[in-house]
Order: sequence, then C-alpha cells, then structure tokens
Amino acid sequence: MQQESKYQIEVVAPKHRHMSNWDMFATWIGANANNGTWYVGGVLAACGLLTALKVIVASSTLSYLCLSLVGFMGYKTGAATMSLIRGSFGVRGSYVPSFVNLTQYIGWTAVNTFIAATSVSYLLHDLVGWPVYGQPGGAKGLILGIIVMSILHLLSVSVGQRSVQMIERLGIILVILFVLWETVVVFKTVSMHELLTWRAPAHLHMTAGAGMDTLAAFNLSWVTAGADFTRFTRKKSGATGMPFLGAFTGLFWFAFIGLAATISIAITSGTYDPNNSDPSTIASRLGLGVLALLVIVLTSMTANAVNLLAAGSALSNIFPRIRLRPALWAVTIIATLVTLIPLVMGSFLAAFTAFLDYIGMVLGPMISVMLVDYYWRHRQHYDINELASSKGQYWYHHGVNWIALLCWVLGVVIFLLLKHVAWIATVTGATFIDMALIGIIYVVLMRIFYPLPAKQV
Repeated sequence: MQQESKYQIEVVAPKHRHMSNWDMFATWIGANANNGTWYVGGVLAACGLLTALKVIVASSTLSYLCLSLVGFMGYKTGAATMSLIRGSFGVRGSYVPSFVNLTQYIGWTAVNTFIAATSVSYLLHDLVGWPVYGQPGGAKGLILGIIVMSILHLLSVSVGQRSVQMIERLGIILVILFVLWETVVVFKTVSMHELLTWRAPAHLHMTAGAGMDTLAAFNLSWVTAGADFTRFTRKKSGATGMPFLGAFTGLFWFAFIGLAATISIAITSGTYDPNNSDPSTIASRLGLGVLALLVIVLTSMTANAVNLLAAGSALSNIFPRIRLRPALWAVTIIATLVTLIPLVMGSFLAAFTAFLDYIGMVLGPMISVMLVDYYWRHRQHYDINELASSKGQYWYHHGVNWIALLCWVLGVVIFLLLKHVAWIATVTGATFIDMALIGIIYVVLMRIFYPLPAKQV
C-alpha cells in the first residue's frame, strides 16, 4: 500500500468542478493577452505583416487543436496533464516530460516577469526619475521590478487555482480595454497600407518557416497545461471549444498589436530593431503613459498565474509528497532567479530566442506521443487507478515506457534535421511535420513491442 500511495494522483470529481465556460474562455484569453504574446508579435514583424498574419493563423490553429484535445482528456478524467502523460510515458517515465514542463513554465514566467519589470523601470523613470532599463544605471529599476513582480506572484498563487480564476476575471476586462486603446493609437499613427508595404531589412528578414517554428514553440507551451484547467470545467464545450477560442483570440489580438506597433515604430523612426519589440518600449514611444504600463504589469500576472500553476503541477508529479501550494511557492522563487539570466547574457532577445529554440524542439514530439497514445492506442480511455499503480498497464518496464522516450529523443533529432531542409525551413517550418512523423513512428513501435489485448484495441 505504501508503494501505491507514492504515485497517487489528484482527480477532480464532477461535483467539485466550478469553472464555467466564461471562466475557461477568460483563463485562456488572459493566458495569451499578455506581454510575451506582444513581444512574439514584434519578433514576427521581421516576416512582414501579411506573411506574419498567415503564420499566426496557421500555427495557432494547429497548436490549439492540440490544446482542445488535451483539454478533453482533462475533462473526461479529472486529472492534470502531467498525471495523464503517465499513460504514454509510464508512471516513472512521466518525470521526464514533467521536468520539461517545469522548466518551460518557469521560463515563460521569467519572460513575462522580465517584460513586466521593464515596465516597472519605465514607471520608476516617470515617477522618481530613475533611468529606464537599457540606459546607464537602468538595471536597478529592472531588478526592483523583478522583486515587485515576484511578490505579486507569490500573493496570487497563495490560494491556488482559485486565485487564477479571480485574477483572470479582473484581468480580462482591463486587457480588452487596453488592447482596444492600443489598436486605436497604432492606426492613428500609421495606415494599413503602410503596414502592409513595410519590409524588414534583408539581414533581419524572417522566413515563413522560421515564423511557424517560432510561434509553434510559443503556442504549444500551453498545450501541456490544458488538462490542469479543463479538469475543473462542468461542460465538454468548456474543455474543448473555450480553450481554443480563448487562446486563439488572445494570441491573434495581442500578437497583431505587437506586430503592428513594432512596424509602426519602424516606419515612424526609420529603424527596425527587434530588441525594441517589448510592450514597455513601444507603449512609451507611442505615448500611452503610466496607465498602459500598469496594465502591462497586470497582464503579466494573468499569464503567470497560469504558468505557475502548470509548473507547480509538474513539480508535484515529480515529487508527489510536495503538495501544490508549497510547489507553487517553490517554482515562483526559482522563476525569480531565472528572470535575472538576460542581465547576465546582456540581451533579452538572445535569451528569449535561445529559450524558444529549446522548447520548440522538445515539446512537439512529447505532445504527439501523448495524443496518439490516448486517442489512437487507448481509444480515449485511461484507467485512472492504474495511472497511480506500480503494477498496472502503465508501468511498462520498471515504470518507464522506453518506446515513448525513444520517440521523444528521435523527435528532437528529426526536428533539428528538418530545420536544414531548405523548403521546410523557408515555407512550413519543422515543428508540425516532426509531430506527424513521430506520431506514426510511435504507433508502429508500440504495436510491435506493446500490443494491447484484443478487448482494448
């Protein structure tokens, strides 16, 4: 019995599910209506407006279909994503994707915190005359901003999942008002024709394929948090349709504003610098004032409430004896330290690009294995009790499904190889082709090495 309890998982019963469709929509639009999305939109400006918009629609549609599929898994089982991934990677093998999830959500928390802290440095400049980040002496304002944001994050996660729900309900209203304001300001500054005809300098140009992979890395990050939230939903539509609509709406709207605002600054200033794509710099140059900077700080909290809950769930899966609330405190403190990395590297853009490269190559094959295993191999049914058992069908070989881990590693290798195929690198990107190939390879290998009994097929 002691061995069994070591791998126990938390399952939310239907009677305890309190998130409405509106709550779920607000959660996912708030997850993407934030600083990181704005910054990614600014980076995609290097593709040109029209190509960037095509990339946003294509990459987001494919990514958030995966989010809906994982969302349904959470709704049907009541279990978190990293508990469900035991079905494909094994009870102990799930520690590997849990570690990936832990690192990427801590990373995203750090990204949003850094951007919000930049806004704090601008606020301190306006209020007390401190230099903004990027100017001599500006680091002290940024570091104070990081400390302030980390304290706010600790407060927001102190009451667990309920805090996410409260923050999103407040944040969604202010986010919508802010983005409407930003939209009006941008189009007062430049015309749509100017935005469409602008081109980045040749040495900074980004291909559609590179844009697809960049945005896929951003979008797929949310997929592995899907079930963490949809297990609290009352309706199937809230678990599948609302995450897709919310995430897509938030992504498209904020990425478009980041894209358009960055291009408008490039047009009016005559210089395009992707390092200046962060919301604080753009808001300051567009003259949006202190209120805009405060909303940027708030949107960081709405996104990081989701990031921290997902990171805490991953940590709890790796160390089952750590309860969720202490896990949330731990990942918040770790994220604070990680936020300081761009100061060491000397460039936020360099740190951000390296981070996207990392999650882009590891998340795709992991998600592919998880979805194929649940929807194809197990026909949408996991035995929840056996997901916590050291003697059940998900134990595989000493708790690890080595086929899943092999496919994951192979997926990373294939991704890196595909990046060197000219047409893929230029047009489609490697991420989704890699996911399709790994799904097929996993199906074939599992049929050979772990054939299911006839009644389960």
